[in-house]
Amino acid sequence: MAGEENFKEELRSQDASRNLNQHEAAGHPHSWSLEMLLHRLRADHTKQDDKFANLLDAVGEFGTFQQRLVALTFIPSIMSAFFMFADYFVFTAQKPYCNTSWILAVGPNLSEAEQLNLTIPRAPNGSFLMCLMYLPVPWNLDSIIHFGLNDTDKCRDGWIYPDAKKRSLINEFDLVCGAETKKDTAHIMFMAGPLIGSLIFGLITDKIGRYPAILLSLLGLIIFGFGTAFVNSFHLYLLFRFGISQSVVGYAISSVSLATEWLVGEHRAHAIILEHCFFAVGAMLLTGIAYSLPHWRLLFLVGGVLAVPLISYIWILPESPRWLMMKGKVKEAKQMLCYAASVNKKTIPSNLLDEVQLPRKKVTQASVLDFCKNRQLCKVILLMSCVWFTVSYTYFTLSLRMRELGVSVHFRHVVPSIMEVSARLCCIFLLQQIGRKWSLAVTLLQTIIWCLLLLFLSEGTRKSMTILMLTLGEFSLAATVTVFFLYTAELLPTMLRATGLGLVFLASAAGAILSLTIINQTPSLLPIFLCCILAIVAFSLSFLLPETRDQPLFHSLEHSPQMRNKVKDMTTEDTSSDDMSSDDMSEEAAKNVILNAQILRLDPYPVSKPALEQ
Repeated sequence: MAGEENFKEELRSQDASRNLNQHEAAGHPHSWSLEMLLHRLRADHTKQDDKFANLLDAVGEFGTFQQRLVALTFIPSIMSAFFMFADYFVFTAQKPYCNTSWILAVGPNLSEAEQLNLTIPRAPNGSFLMCLMYLPVPWNLDSIIHFGLNDTDKCRDGWIYPDAKKRSLINEFDLVCGAETKKDTAHIMFMAGPLIGSLIFGLITDKIGRYPAILLSLLGLIIFGFGTAFVNSFHLYLLFRFGISQSVVGYAISSVSLATEWLVGEHRAHAIILEHCFFAVGAMLLTGIAYSLPHWRLLFLVGGVLAVPLISYIWILPESPRWLMMKGKVKEAKQMLCYAASVNKKTIPSNLLDEVQLPRKKVTQASVLDFCKNRQLCKVILLMSCVWFTVSYTYFTLSLRMRELGVSVHFRHVVPSIMEVSARLCCIFLLQQIGRKWSLAVTLLQTIIWCLLLLFLSEGTRKSMTILMLTLGEFSLAATVTVFFLYTAELLPTMLRATGLGLVFLASAAGAILSLTIINQTPSLLPIFLCCILAIVAFSLSFLLPETRDQPLFHSLEHSPQMRNKVKDMTTEDTSSDDMSSDDMSEEAAKNVILNAQILRLDPYPVSKPALEQ
């Protein structure tokens, strides 16, 4: 009987939502106030669908507890960006020369310029060759000056960097004269971390909880970030960067899952947008600190010190009550909700708290294989992975293209970061007005336009115009990332939300690695051409995804948006007459509906639980 009542309630909510959508699509003009009223009515029906949303409403929709939770995401987001982009500032270009200190044994008073002039061969244009030296000879200084040296060889005793103003990885580990490719190896290694970390942290977050996964990722940031300052070899540096990249992606997955499950409606969107804005702030902070520090080790020391306060999250970070409920930990879920209500100075009604109960089906054994077994979920995850792959490939391609133009590393991070903050704040307006699906389509369309303009710009085009197009492309992609992050989290069920995010992060890492590989081995136009093709494909695929705006989060595979759409289709014939009447509904009638809905919200459970059971 309970299942039948739930099914009927779902049918009624779908009827109401369908009527609202039909009225909104009608050709009759209506005012802005009517649109807002309809939006509020849809939100009310969403809360009736999602019993947990009613609980969170009783806890306090966005009270002190939720505000504190959102604020807790800011510092880790800043530090994630700090460690993620640090590679770009520790490979400062240096001009090397072979170490020829052997001549100081016969001429200890030689200046650096005289030493180079006697021991380093010159190119036809008169400049010193950086990777060749004259072989040592058993002569005195006068003979060397008089007769000169003729036999050359590769550098035997390392290199010197007389013009270096900062200590970087280049002159620390001599990444010159054939070893320059190790710089790209570091970038690829950092991008390879999410290939493994996304799967590991996705599974961990769904298996043991959002709280432990966040703590584990923050611990990784502290250990690997601080420890990078003390590495004594380049291979050890690569290992630590690999660990940092896994921690960064682990925090991204677990923190978004936690925020998604604690917040409702537009508060959820605002929280993720703010988190991404502070990620851009972290990139700007890194640029300022890197510019002022003379040694690359100091950069990681400062980052490690700034990350140490994150240890306090052990005592102040909450667990997700939705995850606790789905794992059968009802007592812990109730305790967490009551604690949140006490912080917000609210009291949860006992009959409402009783709604937190064991799931009908055991879902603790959910695994990544469920994405293959469930056809609809498999379709969604494949579509999202394609879009994530495109966004990642295009973003890194545009960023690397700007590096090829010789743009300063500080400009490449400060200006785009400032624009990314504004782009993400614009997402607030987009998401409120047109929803997740159309917001994603709009941002992808903008990306297509900028990529096409870049493709058709001639080689003789002014450099400033190309840089402008690249910056605008990154602006659109920043908005796309933020919208799709939220969209992805809302499309996935609670039981597999983090695992699904891990899978799409896997596609994102693959796109980044492909970008790094292609742009170093192919002509400059081909990577941009691929950006256009992939963006057009992603734009087309985005229309196949369901809308999640004003829709309740679903916890299991049986209550996915696709399943709800099937229920709606089954009731099309029964609701056709109601649809016809909804087209003629006036603004005054809509206001009356809203008023009635608000009155009902004052007592959402007027019938006691025993009465319902009868």
